[in-house]
Amino acid sequence: MRHFLSLADETPETIAALLELARQLKAEWRAGGNAPRLRGKSLALLFQKPSLRTRVSFEMAMVHLGGYALYLAPQEVGLGSRESVPDVARVLSRYVDGIMARVFAHAHVEQLASCGCVPVINGLSDREHPCQALADLFTIWEIKGRLRGIRLAYVGDGNNVARALAYGAALTGVEMIAASPAGYGLDAEAVRQAQALAAWGGGSLTLTEDAAAAAAGADVLYTDVWTSMGQEEEAERRRRIFPPYQVNAALLARARPDAIVMHCLPAHRGEEITDEVADGPHSVIFDQAENRLHAQKAILVQLLAAES
Repeated sequence: MRHFLSLADETPETIAALLELARQLKAEWRAGGNAPRLRGKSLALLFQKPSLRTRVSFEMAMVHLGGYALYLAPQEVGLGSRESVPDVARVLSRYVDGIMARVFAHAHVEQLASCGCVPVINGLSDREHPCQALADLFTIWEIKGRLRGIRLAYVGDGNNVARALAYGAALTGVEMIAASPAGYGLDAEAVRQAQALAAWGGGSLTLTEDAAAAAAGADVLYTDVWTSMGQEEEAERRRRIFPPYQVNAALLARARPDAIVMHCLPAHRGEEITDEVADGPHSVIFDQAENRLHAQKAILVQLLAAES
């Protein structure tokens, strides 16, 4: 049995296989619909944090593939409070074929995987967002025709999305430059792990505090919210620190003429990104959002079809 908890658990070969499967499933869907590869399969959607894209994309992915998804709201389960994580894992394993969990503590997805007996997918944790990063890599590959040698400038908070992107870039030959204010960049463990993966996959990770330098010559300009869920008490302080890291027309002008702009959404327009850029001709934000559906179908087929 396999899980999908972190891109750091993958190899260059498994990521390449997932991307190719996502391409095939997207083409099949657009040609009239997906074959019911997951007929009779069920997926529990276990949420501590709300989400538009994660819930809808996973539910519709299961529907398109002939399976069934069951949404479990935070108050219904009380993961780690009303019920222990091991108990939730053991109970759900008796009911469903897989678990997608969107949680605060990364340890909770690890516990679900270790205590249950069905595949577990990390739909987001405070440490990493591997489903988002896989969809991002798919979007870049689809538009640019390659990943190796692509220069990806990530501008903003060194959060869970940045960590997942760093791992994915390292494994696929992408040159990632992450620009963050002092004290808000990727942590030392994330950097160490990304660099170890880069030695295997051919990518690279460079850290800087200079957003303009990061954007110079970039093929991809990527940003995310300045304040993530669970950090609300820091919002005012972050609004004072992060304005130099806004993705706006001036920053975009430093990138390549054919650069694409990415954001995992939801966007705080006027903070980390301007309307002019988010809605402009370089933006692929909504292609990126759609590709959550197709990348996650690939994950589901890999994990659940293999359990047949």
